[in-house]
Amino acid sequence: MVRKRTPMTQKQRDDALADLRRDVARRNASYRERALAIYPHICASCGREFSGKRLKELTVHHKDHNHDNNPPDGSNWELLCLYCHDHEHEKLIEAKYRDGTASSAKSEESRFASPFEELGSLLGEEENAE
Repeated sequence: MVRKRTPMTQKQRDDALADLRRDVARRNASYRERALAIYPHICASCGREFSGKRLKELTVHHKDHNHDNNPPDGSNWELLCLYCHDHEHEKLIEAKYRDGTASSAKSEESRFASPFEELGSLLGEEENAE
């Protein structure tokens, strides 16, 4: 069943417009919008250019990894694509593992061990069993 819409009153229209303007102002004040206004829409790591619908794939990376450090000049930010941003944070995690500061740090050898490391001995044992 289709509901009939009643037209908005002038006050409802004014309130809706005021809400929209507030939302736009809040978004423009966010550090992402400020970074997009300051920097060209290019990933600082891989150099890909973003525009239109794909602009949402461009993220703001905090160089010092402190999301509360948002200077007005944008000196703590760089624009990175989703992939480079993930890679940047992965490098930080890897550095913690190497330094031994990660809470569940595994040894370097166990983290990067080859899945085929013992294959030769397993195959040798099978041949000897037959």
